Amino acid sequence: MNTPPATLLRRFGAFLADKGLAIAVVLAVGAGAWMATNAAEKAVTLPAPAFEGTPAAQTSQTAVFAGGCFWGVQAVFQHTRGVLNAVSGYAGGDKQTADYETVSGGATGHAESVQVTYDPRQISYGKLLQIYFSVVHDPTQLNRQGPDAGTQYRSAIFYGDANQKEVAQRYIAQLEAARAFPRKIVTQLAPLRGFYPAEAYHQDYATLHPQSPYIAAFDLPKIANLKRTLPEVYRDDPVLVARR
Repeated sequence: MNTPPATLLRRFGAFLADKGLAIAVVLAVGAGAWMATNAAEKAVTLPAPAFEGTPAAQTSQTAVFAGGCFWGVQAVFQHTRGVLNAVSGYAGGDKQTADYETVSGGATGHAESVQVTYDPRQISYGKLLQIYFSVVHDPTQLNRQGPDAGTQYRSAIFYGDANQKEVAQRYIAQLEAARAFPRKIVTQLAPLRGFYPAEAYHQDYATLHPQSPYIAAFDLPKIANLKRTLPEVYRDDPVLVARR
């Protein structure tokens, strides 16, 4: 399978970050220009979920979402009020194959995912779903997201309990009934069987590498869309894994 240029650049950028190097200016200019003409990071204004499920009694809960490259998914939730932590990682496959190079092959069953720890007194699971569908990604793209193709970039919600499953199912049905998107929602609903944090150099990537052409073209617009479309939940100062 041919690897899209954006995916190659993403891997190269991760390699450079792992080695403590900066992406060369000439690479940033050339690749950035290519990506700027191919990016399609558009937010969709969506209604809040009509069904929120059982109110949580705990002060901390977790949710796991997959929607393309985990750099951008993590960044959006890190800029969301009520989120206590957001960790990039892998879900859907086995622990033995939960590493970046293996998952990038597309045959592990894993999806690049983000585990969101949040305070349900400040933000609900339903609100996180609204952000996920409206800002984080395009839920109508099957086994890809933007320039990244493969099952590891699929749209997926890994629910932790029956309540999360029902809230997600009902919200998808609500959006489909309202014809919120021009195409059918293909988001996979699957029980969470394990979440495995990604390598350290993937954490906080969008914040640490805003000069990366991939981040500038595909992820910074997501953060801007969150601020523009859902200002009530936006926070300027992101909660970072490295600070915890």
